[in-house]
Amino acid sequence: MYAQLVETGVKQVKTADQLEGREQTFQRRIDDGVRIEAKDWMPDAYRKTLVRQISQHAHSEIVGMLPEGNWITRAPSLKRKAILLAKVQDEAGHGLYLYSAAETLGVSRDDLIDDLHAGRAKYSSIFNYPTLSWADIGMIGWLVDGSAIINQIPLCRCSYGPYARAMVRVCKEESFHQRQGYDLLMQMCLHGTPEQKAMVQDSLNRWWWPALMMFGPSDADSPNSAQSMAWKIKLFSNDELRQKMVDQTVPQAEYLGLTVPDPDLKWNAERGHYDFGEIDWSEFYAVLKGNGPCNRERLAARVKAHEDGAWVRDALVAYADKQAERKAA
Repeated sequence: MYAQLVETGVKQVKTADQLEGREQTFQRRIDDGVRIEAKDWMPDAYRKTLVRQISQHAHSEIVGMLPEGNWITRAPSLKRKAILLAKVQDEAGHGLYLYSAAETLGVSRDDLIDDLHAGRAKYSSIFNYPTLSWADIGMIGWLVDGSAIINQIPLCRCSYGPYARAMVRVCKEESFHQRQGYDLLMQMCLHGTPEQKAMVQDSLNRWWWPALMMFGPSDADSPNSAQSMAWKIKLFSNDELRQKMVDQTVPQAEYLGLTVPDPDLKWNAERGHYDFGEIDWSEFYAVLKGNGPCNRERLAARVKAHEDGAWVRDALVAYADKQAERKAA
């Protein structure tokens, strides 16, 4: 998932005795695994949390097109160009699914986009890093989309129906994204030149830690995470998902002959998991505050694209108005 530090507005999870009548009924439905639909009653904090999470997820899909989109014209072959075009197009579709899911909660898509362009809304920190080489395109597919799948598959079972259903299709397409990324890296590492393999290693060195940061800081003592899990918006902790990502990815890196840039990484037979080093969270928070390598460029590109596309939106509205007038005549 591309949502990080989602504020629930609740500082402490209420016990069953502290919940009011409708809240108790709502929580029982959640606990029984009943999906909440758009027209069902829901606590205001639940609605606001979903709006924040789904809109941040949607913004991330749209902004996430930018790091890869600038490599479409520089792809090394027609095959790779076609694959990358399809992938970027998918990300646009994911944003549309998610904006539609957010709209079921009573918010306007225009308002959500205005919040993004004004800097009031967040998107995933990972998309504020530059794509410096062709290997970065494969690395995004393998590491970034691979991490997203780990985070998003549980969302197919989250408590809010429109969000869960949107995620089913998103996850199927993200699976293609991860596979094409790894296939690209296999070609470079196993069938390419030493220079190409070195390019991949350099890319891994730059993307490994930001990819681990995608899951967000530890959930320890976090009232936001605890409440999201009580509502079943979130099903696993950030640390659980991050551990799964490391366990899944390290053997794949070894198969490619790559070295994960973490001197503390080692297999822990007793735990049945990999141990890994401490993450530098100061970098994560700096990027979230707008001080990453590409924050300003990403936002400026989105604003320009929106402004340049105004004539298309105006034309669609004019056409719809004419059709309505003809039907009324």
